[in-house]
Amino acid sequence: MATSTAAPSQTSPPTLTTMHPTGADPVAPPRGRPCAACGSPVDPGDKFCHACGTVQPAVGPAGLPREVVAASTGGASGTRSEAAAAGAAGAQKHFRCQQCGAEVAVDPGERSFTCPFCDSNYVVELPADSQRAQPEFVVGFAISPDDAAAKFRAWLGEGGWFRPGDLSTARADGKLRGVYLPFWSFSTLAQSDWSAQIGEYWYRTETYTAYENGKAVTRTREVQETEWWNLSGKHHNYYSGYLVTGSKGLKQADADRIKPYHLAALKRYEPYFLAGWLCEDYSIDHEAAQKICQQEFYRWEQTAVAAFLPGDTHRAVAVQTEFSDTTADLILLPLYLLSYRYGDKVYRFMVNGQTGHVISEKPLSPLRIGLAVAGGLLLLLLAWLLIYFSRH
Repeated sequence: MATSTAAPSQTSPPTLTTMHPTGADPVAPPRGRPCAACGSPVDPGDKFCHACGTVQPAVGPAGLPREVVAASTGGASGTRSEAAAAGAAGAQKHFRCQQCGAEVAVDPGERSFTCPFCDSNYVVELPADSQRAQPEFVVGFAISPDDAAAKFRAWLGEGGWFRPGDLSTARADGKLRGVYLPFWSFSTLAQSDWSAQIGEYWYRTETYTAYENGKAVTRTREVQETEWWNLSGKHHNYYSGYLVTGSKGLKQADADRIKPYHLAALKRYEPYFLAGWLCEDYSIDHEAAQKICQQEFYRWEQTAVAAFLPGDTHRAVAVQTEFSDTTADLILLPLYLLSYRYGDKVYRFMVNGQTGHVISEKPLSPLRIGLAVAGGLLLLLLAWLLIYFSRH
């Protein structure tokens, strides 16, 4: 039976507040900023961007590049300030696709919009909703748009003989877009009552008769038997790390295929990280995502209970689980997405914006498949004819 002991309580460390030299007003600690080259979050004091390696400018007293501080005080300009970037991200337009239900935020300058998930133009503009939950963390793009485009060109060239020869004309040029996708990250405590039949192996010696060269020979062998015992107990475990898609445009099966994302790179969300990128608003709410996550955590708990059981084998395992202390974070993860139409069907090409992992769908050519089957049958017929005439 699994048991646990409560850990001794610990006192939280005191909160540190930076003060003005006069000691009058508190000053917030310096925040991060987006890399000028790739837009990934950069912490104060970083000399290089962790995503693209670009050298970062020196940081001024307010946590901003010194060029920005100089521009704001009348010095040389040429670098967009952090406030400008935040304003660009905060004034985005919001669209909902009438075809797949995805909700995407775009820069306010875009007058038309095509859904990156299903290649549909049937979208409607939505009013800003201040009641929606805001993201708490974000993982920046570590794959540049040029690298993602190169992966698409290489993928398009792979083709294969069974792919249509005119696949390159499927109106895919310029549709590869970088999108921040919403995911729900849950953590929960699972507490279970279980029962099972535990089997322990034992062996007995058996005598049998065999025949060798027409003569009966007596031999012995060991036979495995199983003794079964009823057993029950309790099990608990803490689970975290399963990401549930918050997008109706990205099915959970595809979300699982595009993983993993390395969540150690999570940064505290700031609106200016979205400047220049598409960002989808969550269209799967917290409650719906939690049901999906609990189903997965329940499978994990069943596997953990089965691994915990003693004996040599087991059967008739029954697990009753209750979840508690559940927490959820809404996070944004980077993805390059391209949807294209070939014939009457929509296909997708996706690149994990952090790792570069690619998943894709390509159409097959019925004509080429038919030719291959006909060619195989013709070869079989020729082989049969060759064998037939060689024997006559």
